[in-house]
Amino acid sequence: MNIGYFLNSYPVPSATFIRREIEALEARGQVVFRFAARSFKDALVDERDLVEAAKTTYLLEGSRLNLLKSFACELIGNPRGVGRALVTSMKLFKHGKPGVVRNAAYLMQAAELRRRARRANIDHFHAHYGTNATTVVMLSHLMGGPRYSFTAHGPDEFVLETAANFGLKLQNAAFVVAISDYCRNLLAERCLSARDQDKITIARCGLKLDEFQPCAPVEPSNHTLVCVGRLCPQKGQIHIPAAVAALEAEFPSLRVVLVGDGESRVEIEAEAERHGLGASQKIVFMGWAANAQVRRLICESRALLLPSYHEGLPIVLMEALALSRPVITTKITAIPELVDANCGWLVSPGNHEELVAAMRSALLATPEELRRMGHAGQQRVAQSHDIRDLAEVLCRHIEPLAA
Repeated sequence: MNIGYFLNSYPVPSATFIRREIEALEARGQVVFRFAARSFKDALVDERDLVEAAKTTYLLEGSRLNLLKSFACELIGNPRGVGRALVTSMKLFKHGKPGVVRNAAYLMQAAELRRRARRANIDHFHAHYGTNATTVVMLSHLMGGPRYSFTAHGPDEFVLETAANFGLKLQNAAFVVAISDYCRNLLAERCLSARDQDKITIARCGLKLDEFQPCAPVEPSNHTLVCVGRLCPQKGQIHIPAAVAALEAEFPSLRVVLVGDGESRVEIEAEAERHGLGASQKIVFMGWAANAQVRRLICESRALLLPSYHEGLPIVLMEALALSRPVITTKITAIPELVDANCGWLVSPGNHEELVAAMRSALLATPEELRRMGHAGQQRVAQSHDIRDLAEVLCRHIEPLAA
Protein backbone atom coordinates (compact mmCIF):
# COMPACT_ATOMS: atom_id res chain seq x y z
CA MET A 1 0.00 0.00 0.00
CA ASN A 2 1.28 3.47 -0.92
CA ILE A 3 0.69 6.23 1.60
CA GLY A 4 1.45 9.89 1.03
CA TYR A 5 2.30 12.32 3.83
CA PHE A 6 1.79 16.00 3.13
CA LEU A 7 3.11 18.58 5.60
CA ASN A 8 3.45 22.33 5.57
CA SER A 9 7.20 22.10 6.31
CA TYR A 10 9.15 18.86 6.66
CA PRO A 11 11.36 17.75 8.28
CA VAL A 12 11.72 20.24 11.14
CA PRO A 13 13.69 19.78 14.38
CA SER A 14 10.61 20.37 16.54
CA ALA A 15 8.53 17.67 14.81
CA THR A 16 10.61 14.51 14.97
CA PHE A 17 7.42 12.69 16.00
CA ILE A 18 6.26 12.83 12.36
CA ARG A 19 9.48 11.24 11.16
CA ARG A 20 9.10 8.49 13.77
CA GLU A 21 5.51 7.93 12.68
CA ILE A 22 6.56 7.53 9.04
CA GLU A 23 9.39 5.18 9.99
CA ALA A 24 6.98 3.06 12.06
CA LEU A 25 4.61 2.74 9.08
CA GLU A 26 7.50 1.70 6.85
CA ALA A 27 8.55 -0.87 9.45
CA ARG A 28 5.10 -2.43 8.95
CA GLY A 29 5.77 -2.74 5.20
CA GLN A 30 3.95 0.37 3.98
CA VAL A 31 5.46 2.54 1.25
CA VAL A 32 5.41 6.20 2.30
CA PHE A 33 5.92 9.16 -0.05
CA ARG A 34 6.88 12.45 1.61
CA PHE A 35 5.52 15.75 0.31
CA ALA A 36 5.70 19.21 1.84
CA ALA A 37 4.86 22.73 0.79
CA ARG A 38 8.34 23.97 1.72
CA SER A 39 11.54 22.92 3.48
CA PHE A 40 12.73 24.04 6.91
CA LYS A 41 14.14 27.56 6.55
CA ASP A 42 17.19 27.00 8.81
CA ALA A 43 19.94 24.39 8.72
CA LEU A 44 19.00 20.87 9.80
CA VAL A 45 21.37 19.37 12.37
CA ASP A 46 20.16 15.79 12.74
CA GLU A 47 21.46 13.27 10.21
CA ARG A 48 18.11 11.50 10.03
CA ASP A 49 16.38 14.79 9.22
CA LEU A 50 18.85 15.37 6.39
CA VAL A 51 18.00 11.94 5.01
CA GLU A 52 14.29 12.74 5.25
CA ALA A 53 14.75 16.05 3.44
CA ALA A 54 16.38 14.23 0.53
CA LYS A 55 13.32 11.95 0.30
CA THR A 56 10.79 14.82 0.36
CA THR A 57 9.18 16.52 -2.64
CA TYR A 58 8.58 20.25 -2.09
CA LEU A 59 5.72 21.83 -4.02
CA LEU A 60 6.56 25.49 -3.43
CA GLU A 61 10.26 25.26 -4.22
CA GLY A 62 11.51 25.59 -7.76
CA SER A 63 9.43 27.08 -10.54
CA ARG A 64 5.90 28.10 -9.57
CA LEU A 65 5.07 27.69 -13.24
CA ASN A 66 4.77 23.94 -12.64
CA LEU A 67 1.89 24.57 -10.22
CA LEU A 68 0.12 26.75 -12.78
CA LYS A 69 0.58 24.11 -15.44
CA SER A 70 -0.81 21.40 -13.16
CA PHE A 71 -3.86 23.49 -12.32
CA ALA A 72 -4.43 24.32 -15.99
CA CYS A 73 -4.22 20.64 -16.92
CA GLU A 74 -6.71 19.73 -14.19
CA LEU A 75 -9.02 22.53 -15.26
CA ILE A 76 -9.04 21.25 -18.84
CA GLY A 77 -9.01 17.51 -18.20
CA ASN A 78 -10.89 17.35 -14.89
CA PRO A 79 -13.40 20.24 -14.82
CA ARG A 80 -15.83 18.47 -12.47
CA GLY A 81 -13.14 17.76 -9.92
CA VAL A 82 -11.83 21.30 -10.08
CA GLY A 83 -15.39 22.57 -9.73
CA ARG A 84 -15.91 20.55 -6.53
CA ALA A 85 -12.65 21.83 -5.10
CA LEU A 86 -13.45 25.40 -6.12
CA VAL A 87 -16.84 25.34 -4.39
CA THR A 88 -15.21 24.13 -1.16
CA SER A 89 -12.41 26.66 -1.56
CA MET A 90 -15.00 29.43 -1.68
CA LYS A 91 -16.49 28.11 1.57
CA LEU A 92 -13.03 28.13 3.13
CA PHE A 93 -12.57 31.72 2.05
CA LYS A 94 -15.96 32.74 3.40
CA HIS A 95 -15.49 31.13 6.82
CA GLY A 96 -11.76 31.40 7.44
CA LYS A 97 -10.82 34.42 5.34
CA PRO A 98 -7.21 33.36 4.68
CA GLY A 99 -7.13 35.56 1.55
CA VAL A 100 -7.71 35.11 -2.17
CA VAL A 101 -4.03 34.60 -2.99
CA ARG A 102 -3.57 31.94 -0.33
CA ASN A 103 -6.71 30.06 -1.39
CA ALA A 104 -5.52 30.13 -4.98
CA ALA A 105 -2.16 28.74 -3.86
CA TYR A 106 -3.92 25.89 -2.03
CA LEU A 107 -5.85 24.99 -5.20
CA MET A 108 -2.69 24.93 -7.30
CA GLN A 109 -0.85 22.80 -4.73
CA ALA A 110 -3.83 20.44 -4.62
CA ALA A 111 -3.75 20.04 -8.41
CA GLU A 112 -0.03 19.30 -8.37
CA LEU A 113 -0.43 16.88 -5.46
CA ARG A 114 -3.22 15.00 -7.21
CA ARG A 115 -1.14 14.56 -10.35
CA ARG A 116 1.88 13.37 -8.37
CA ALA A 117 -0.32 10.98 -6.37
CA ARG A 118 -1.65 9.46 -9.57
CA ARG A 119 1.86 8.90 -10.94
CA ALA A 120 2.98 7.28 -7.65
CA ASN A 121 -0.22 5.21 -7.24
CA ILE A 122 -0.80 6.68 -3.79
CA ASP A 123 -3.80 5.13 -2.04
CA HIS A 124 -4.18 7.56 0.86
CA PHE A 125 -2.87 10.89 2.11
CA HIS A 126 -2.26 11.82 5.73
CA ALA A 127 -1.50 15.32 7.06
CA HIS A 128 -0.58 16.76 10.44
CA TYR A 129 -2.41 19.73 11.95
CA GLY A 130 -5.80 20.80 10.63
CA THR A 131 -4.41 23.89 8.91
CA ASN A 132 -3.06 24.49 5.41
CA ALA A 133 -1.61 21.00 4.81
CA THR A 134 -5.02 19.46 5.52
CA THR A 135 -6.64 22.06 3.27
CA VAL A 136 -4.44 20.98 0.38
CA VAL A 137 -5.05 17.22 0.77
CA MET A 138 -8.80 17.88 1.10
CA LEU A 139 -8.91 19.93 -2.11
CA SER A 140 -6.79 17.30 -3.86
CA HIS A 141 -9.27 14.63 -2.77
CA LEU A 142 -12.22 16.69 -4.03
CA MET A 143 -10.47 16.96 -7.40
CA GLY A 144 -10.48 13.17 -7.53
CA GLY A 145 -7.29 12.41 -5.66
CA PRO A 146 -6.79 9.88 -2.85
CA ARG A 147 -8.84 9.91 0.33
CA TYR A 148 -7.22 11.65 3.25
CA SER A 149 -6.97 11.80 7.01
CA PHE A 150 -5.24 14.18 9.36
CA THR A 151 -3.91 14.36 12.89
CA ALA A 152 -5.08 17.26 15.05
CA HIS A 153 -2.88 18.36 17.94
CA GLY A 154 -4.31 21.62 19.31
CA PRO A 155 -4.71 24.08 20.74
CA ASP A 156 -3.29 26.67 18.31
CA GLU A 157 -4.84 25.16 15.21
CA PHE A 158 -8.28 25.56 16.81
CA VAL A 159 -7.91 29.31 17.28
CA LEU A 160 -6.20 30.29 14.03
CA GLU A 161 -8.08 32.00 11.22
CA THR A 162 -8.63 28.61 9.57
CA ALA A 163 -10.26 27.10 12.68
CA ALA A 164 -13.77 27.83 11.42
CA ASN A 165 -13.16 25.34 8.61
CA PHE A 166 -12.53 22.30 10.78
CA GLY A 167 -16.07 21.12 10.14
CA LEU A 168 -15.50 20.95 6.37
CA LYS A 169 -12.21 19.13 6.82
CA LEU A 170 -13.82 16.59 9.15
CA GLN A 171 -16.76 16.15 6.82
CA ASN A 172 -14.59 15.27 3.83
CA ALA A 173 -11.97 13.21 5.69
CA ALA A 174 -11.96 9.43 5.82
CA PHE A 175 -10.98 9.63 9.49
CA VAL A 176 -9.31 12.05 11.90
CA VAL A 177 -6.74 11.34 14.60
CA ALA A 178 -6.80 13.20 17.93
CA ILE A 179 -3.62 12.94 19.98
CA SER A 180 -5.43 13.26 23.33
CA ASP A 181 -8.82 13.25 25.01
CA TYR A 182 -8.58 17.04 25.19
CA CYS A 183 -8.04 17.24 21.44
CA ARG A 184 -10.87 14.83 20.70
CA ASN A 185 -13.32 17.02 22.61
CA LEU A 186 -12.23 20.07 20.62
CA LEU A 187 -12.73 18.18 17.36
CA ALA A 188 -16.15 16.87 18.39
CA GLU A 189 -17.34 20.42 19.04
CA ARG A 190 -16.53 21.34 15.43
CA CYS A 191 -18.25 18.44 13.65
CA LEU A 192 -21.00 19.44 11.24
CA SER A 193 -22.94 16.26 12.01
CA ALA A 194 -23.05 13.53 14.63
CA ARG A 195 -21.87 11.08 11.98
CA ASP A 196 -18.60 12.99 11.63
CA GLN A 197 -17.88 12.42 15.33
CA ASP A 198 -17.57 8.72 14.58
CA LYS A 199 -14.60 9.51 12.33
CA ILE A 200 -12.50 10.73 15.27
CA THR A 201 -10.10 8.26 16.82
CA ILE A 202 -7.59 8.82 19.62
CA ALA A 203 -4.04 7.74 18.77
CA ARG A 204 -1.43 9.20 21.04
CA CYS A 205 1.93 10.31 19.66
CA GLY A 206 4.65 7.83 20.38
CA LEU A 207 8.35 7.16 20.74
CA LYS A 208 10.60 4.43 19.43
CA LEU A 209 11.12 3.20 22.95
CA ASP A 210 14.32 1.27 22.36
CA GLU A 211 16.02 4.62 21.68
CA PHE A 212 15.17 5.80 25.20
CA GLN A 213 17.05 3.79 27.78
CA PRO A 214 16.77 5.01 31.41
CA CYS A 215 19.39 7.55 32.42
CA ALA A 216 21.85 6.99 35.25
CA PRO A 217 20.65 8.20 38.67
CA VAL A 218 20.93 11.93 39.31
CA GLU A 219 23.95 13.06 41.30
CA PRO A 220 23.00 15.16 44.37
CA SER A 221 25.22 18.00 43.13
CA ASN A 222 23.53 18.13 39.72
CA HIS A 223 21.50 21.37 39.64
CA THR A 224 21.10 21.55 35.84
CA LEU A 225 17.65 21.82 34.28
CA VAL A 226 17.13 21.49 30.54
CA CYS A 227 14.43 23.09 28.38
CA VAL A 228 13.94 21.68 24.89
CA GLY A 229 11.81 23.31 22.20
CA ARG A 230 11.43 26.18 19.80
CA LEU A 231 12.09 29.50 21.49
CA CYS A 232 8.72 31.17 21.07
CA PRO A 233 6.05 32.94 23.15
CA GLN A 234 3.89 29.81 23.34
CA LYS A 235 6.52 27.86 25.27
CA GLY A 236 7.03 30.49 27.97
CA GLN A 237 10.84 30.40 28.12
CA ILE A 238 10.71 34.16 28.71
CA HIS A 239 9.89 33.41 32.38
CA ILE A 240 12.97 31.27 32.99
CA PRO A 241 15.53 34.06 33.66
CA ALA A 242 13.44 35.60 36.47
CA ALA A 243 12.97 32.17 38.07
CA VAL A 244 16.69 31.42 37.87
CA ALA A 245 17.50 34.82 39.39
CA ALA A 246 15.11 34.10 42.28
CA LEU A 247 16.89 30.81 43.05
CA GLU A 248 20.47 31.80 42.28
CA ALA A 249 21.50 32.62 45.86
CA GLU A 250 19.95 29.43 47.25
CA PHE A 251 21.42 27.19 44.51
CA PRO A 252 24.70 28.74 43.28
CA SER A 253 25.31 25.89 40.80
CA LEU A 254 21.87 26.18 39.20
CA ARG A 255 21.83 26.54 35.43
CA VAL A 256 19.24 26.05 32.71
CA VAL A 257 20.23 24.76 29.27
CA LEU A 258 17.92 25.96 26.47
CA VAL A 259 17.96 23.57 23.50
CA GLY A 260 16.32 25.08 20.43
CA ASP A 261 16.04 28.37 18.64
CA GLY A 262 13.34 30.71 17.42
CA GLU A 263 11.82 34.15 17.36
CA SER A 264 11.98 34.66 21.15
CA ARG A 265 15.73 34.14 21.53
CA VAL A 266 16.63 37.85 21.48
CA GLU A 267 13.91 38.63 24.03
CA ILE A 268 15.01 35.80 26.35
CA GLU A 269 18.64 36.89 26.09
CA ALA A 270 17.61 40.45 26.99
CA GLU A 271 15.64 39.16 29.97
CA ALA A 272 18.68 37.21 31.14
CA GLU A 273 20.77 40.39 30.89
CA ARG A 274 18.14 42.34 32.81
CA HIS A 275 18.41 39.86 35.70
CA GLY A 276 22.21 39.96 35.67
CA LEU A 277 22.60 36.47 34.19
CA GLY A 278 24.09 37.39 30.84
CA ALA A 279 27.72 36.51 31.52
CA SER A 280 27.17 33.95 34.28
CA GLN A 281 26.35 30.91 32.13
CA LYS A 282 23.33 30.35 34.38
CA ILE A 283 21.31 30.22 31.18
CA VAL A 284 22.96 28.44 28.23
CA PHE A 285 21.63 28.86 24.68
CA MET A 286 22.51 25.66 22.81
CA GLY A 287 20.57 26.19 19.59
CA TRP A 288 19.11 23.19 17.77
CA ALA A 289 20.65 19.81 18.56
CA ALA A 290 20.52 16.36 17.01
CA ASN A 291 18.17 13.84 18.63
CA ALA A 292 20.99 11.86 20.25
CA GLN A 293 22.45 15.03 21.75
CA VAL A 294 19.05 16.05 23.11
CA ARG A 295 18.75 12.69 24.85
CA ARG A 296 22.25 13.11 26.31
CA LEU A 297 21.46 16.61 27.58
CA ILE A 298 18.27 15.37 29.25
CA CYS A 299 20.23 12.59 30.94
CA GLU A 300 22.80 15.10 32.14
CA SER A 301 20.06 17.19 33.77
CA ARG A 302 18.11 16.90 37.00
CA ALA A 303 14.73 17.46 35.31
CA LEU A 304 13.15 18.86 32.17
CA LEU A 305 11.67 22.36 32.32
CA LEU A 306 8.88 23.46 29.94
CA PRO A 307 6.76 26.42 31.20
CA SER A 308 4.43 26.54 28.20
CA TYR A 309 1.31 28.62 27.60
CA HIS A 310 0.03 26.70 24.56
CA GLU A 311 0.77 23.08 23.69
CA GLY A 312 -1.00 20.02 22.40
CA LEU A 313 0.97 17.34 24.22
CA PRO A 314 4.72 18.05 23.89
CA ILE A 315 6.76 15.11 22.66
CA VAL A 316 9.74 16.25 24.70
CA LEU A 317 7.79 15.54 27.90
CA MET A 318 7.41 11.94 26.74
CA GLU A 319 11.10 11.81 25.86
CA ALA A 320 12.21 13.06 29.26
CA LEU A 321 9.91 10.67 31.12
CA ALA A 322 11.01 7.76 28.89
CA LEU A 323 14.59 8.60 29.90
CA SER A 324 13.47 8.49 33.58
CA ARG A 325 13.73 12.21 34.21
CA PRO A 326 10.83 14.06 35.92
CA VAL A 327 9.42 17.20 34.34
CA ILE A 328 8.40 20.70 35.42
CA THR A 329 5.65 21.97 33.15
CA THR A 330 2.24 23.65 33.07
CA LYS A 331 -1.27 22.34 33.75
CA ILE A 332 -2.69 23.19 30.32
CA THR A 333 -4.56 21.35 27.55
CA ALA A 334 -3.59 17.65 27.40
CA ILE A 335 -0.45 17.82 29.56
CA PRO A 336 -2.25 16.57 32.72
CA GLU A 337 -3.21 13.44 30.76
CA LEU A 338 0.51 12.53 30.90
CA VAL A 339 2.02 14.42 33.83
CA ASP A 340 0.92 14.47 37.46
CA ALA A 341 2.59 14.64 40.87
CA ASN A 342 3.89 11.09 40.49
CA CYS A 343 6.27 12.08 37.69
CA GLY A 344 6.56 15.86 37.74
CA TRP A 345 5.46 19.29 38.89
CA LEU A 346 2.56 21.16 37.28
CA VAL A 347 2.27 24.95 37.55
CA SER A 348 -0.02 27.64 36.18
CA PRO A 349 1.36 29.21 32.99
CA GLY A 350 2.98 32.59 33.59
CA ASN A 351 2.86 32.24 37.38
CA HIS A 352 6.32 33.24 38.67
CA GLU A 353 5.79 32.07 42.25
CA GLU A 354 4.55 28.63 41.23
CA LEU A 355 7.38 28.18 38.72
CA VAL A 356 10.01 29.12 41.31
CA ALA A 357 8.43 26.79 43.87
CA ALA A 358 8.38 23.87 41.42
CA MET A 359 11.99 24.44 40.40
CA ARG A 360 12.99 24.63 44.08
CA SER A 361 11.18 21.34 44.79
CA ALA A 362 13.02 19.67 41.92
CA LEU A 363 16.35 21.01 43.12
CA LEU A 364 15.70 19.89 46.71
CA ALA A 365 14.37 16.43 45.79
CA THR A 366 16.58 13.55 46.84
CA PRO A 367 18.08 11.23 44.22
CA GLU A 368 15.69 8.53 45.43
CA GLU A 369 12.66 10.79 44.96
CA LEU A 370 13.85 11.70 41.47
CA ARG A 371 14.44 8.04 40.66
CA ARG A 372 10.94 7.11 41.80
CA MET A 373 9.35 9.91 39.77
CA GLY A 374 11.43 9.05 36.72
CA HIS A 375 10.43 5.39 36.93
CA ALA A 376 6.73 6.32 37.18
CA GLY A 377 7.04 8.52 34.11
CA GLN A 378 8.90 5.85 32.19
CA GLN A 379 6.17 3.29 32.89
CA ARG A 380 3.49 5.76 31.81
CA VAL A 381 5.16 6.45 28.47
CA ALA A 382 5.78 2.76 27.82
CA GLN A 383 2.10 2.04 28.39
CA SER A 384 0.54 4.81 26.29
CA HIS A 385 3.15 6.24 23.89
CA ASP A 386 4.73 3.39 21.95
CA ILE A 387 5.10 4.45 18.29
CA ARG A 388 4.19 0.91 17.18
CA ASP A 389 0.74 1.32 18.69
CA LEU A 390 0.21 4.55 16.75
CA ALA A 391 1.29 2.90 13.48
CA GLU A 392 -1.11 0.01 14.15
CA VAL A 393 -4.04 2.40 14.61
CA LEU A 394 -3.21 4.29 11.41
CA CYS A 395 -2.91 1.10 9.38
CA ARG A 396 -6.13 -0.28 10.84
CA HIS A 397 -7.97 2.77 9.50
CA ILE A 398 -6.13 3.23 6.20
CA GLU A 399 -5.93 -0.34 4.87
CA PRO A 400 -9.70 -0.94 4.49
CA LEU A 401 -9.99 2.36 2.60
CA ALA A 402 -7.30 1.36 0.14
CA ALA A 403 -8.91 -2.05 -0.35
